[in-house]
Amino acid sequence: MTTRTTTRTRRRRRMLAAGASTAVAALALAACGGGGGGGGATSAASQYPIDCSAYKAFGDLKGKSVSVYTSITDTEGDAQQRSYKAWEDCTGVTINYEGSREFEAQLLVRLQAGNQPDIAYLPQPGLLNTVVNDFPDKIKPAPQQTADNVDKYFSKSWKDYGTVNGKFYAAPLGANVKSFVWYSPQDFKDNGYKVPETWSDLLALTKTMHDKANGPVWCAGIESGDATGWPGTDWIEDMMLRTAGPDMYDKWWQHKIPFNDPSVVKAFDEAGKVLQNADYVNAGLGGIDSIATTPWTDAGFGLLDGTCELSRAANFYAANWPAGTKVGENGDVFAFYLPTDQTDIKPVAVGGEFVAAFADRPEVQAFQTFLSSADWANSKAVATPDGGWVSANTGLKPGLLASELDKKSAEILADPKAVARFDASDLMPGPVGAGTFWKGMVDWFTGKSTQQVVDAVEASWPKS
Repeated sequence: MTTRTTTRTRRRRRMLAAGASTAVAALALAACGGGGGGGGATSAASQYPIDCSAYKAFGDLKGKSVSVYTSITDTEGDAQQRSYKAWEDCTGVTINYEGSREFEAQLLVRLQAGNQPDIAYLPQPGLLNTVVNDFPDKIKPAPQQTADNVDKYFSKSWKDYGTVNGKFYAAPLGANVKSFVWYSPQDFKDNGYKVPETWSDLLALTKTMHDKANGPVWCAGIESGDATGWPGTDWIEDMMLRTAGPDMYDKWWQHKIPFNDPSVVKAFDEAGKVLQNADYVNAGLGGIDSIATTPWTDAGFGLLDGTCELSRAANFYAANWPAGTKVGENGDVFAFYLPTDQTDIKPVAVGGEFVAAFADRPEVQAFQTFLSSADWANSKAVATPDGGWVSANTGLKPGLLASELDKKSAEILADPKAVARFDASDLMPGPVGAGTFWKGMVDWFTGKSTQQVVDAVEASWPKS
């Protein structure tokens, strides 16, 4: 499968880095039982133990090193490196970390040149497919210990995203939750609004808000420079999960049904109950067509001054709020799960990174196994005191997460009814997912009908 450079991911990294504090105290970590794998290592700041004995099976690793290449930079990169410290103390392995804003393009260049890292964090399953298909002799299957951890701590869908042609390569790392609606808790309190439990409830609440305000109450924007359109695709993906279900969603991005299938038209039309309704959008920003030109980074700001009451955006939107904005259930803004009328499942649109290896030395396999463990997930939570990170690892202790929103995201991911599906536009061929689908969203807001949009995207789908 071809894939695109993740402009969206890089933008998110920059926003998170800009929104986080740069003054983070270093964690004092001490090894217990020596560096060869006995005993445990504990963070003096949190007293969270690392099980060193889990790595005895890999032999004496002291003095070894593992190179890591990733798009995770700046403050997030610092937190990543802190999260490895206790494991390094346990095993005696040094992690050589390299974060790059040009990761997606440069990784393929490095693989072509034979200059691959030991480990790379791939920000989309499509890139994993590209690497496996184009460089089958470079990438290594995950060791059994890693697979065992993933079977224990992650849902099957997450493992499937790290699997290509029936072979498991890459364990999930971090995750983000896209199925959120942002709101003002004070506005809800003042007006007696309740967080809706179903999609029908949300539409009813929207009408109540509109009638009271005598105008639009939703705010939205999909402008994102050369990636304009992607926030609109997130809306359609969420609606596809809620109206067609996860099986049809998978057939959609795999092109086992055409892009202009009636189920896709229905998902557009369901989103259109908000996004194509001039009574409901675009609060404080203009008409429906203003959605196409409003920067996604700014679209929700009306929640702060009351010009807008609802805005759909992922958990990482938390980094966009102006300095001093309190995010929380009793704060200036917060978010609730985008509800569904389905009763048997709780669909969640997600994104995240996957750990791919290009070496199978014992120390590399040991590090892969650590990253797939509950130990790492909890170490990462402790190493991220400013918040802005979560994992789908069910061994993650929510109490260690720094923010209310992080805890809510973890709660959603761990819900027994949760059915996670990765961002479909990241899974589609690049010319579609990062091309005609994005463009189609702009066209949809500037006058073209749903049928015209889906027909155009279908016509663009690669023939082979």
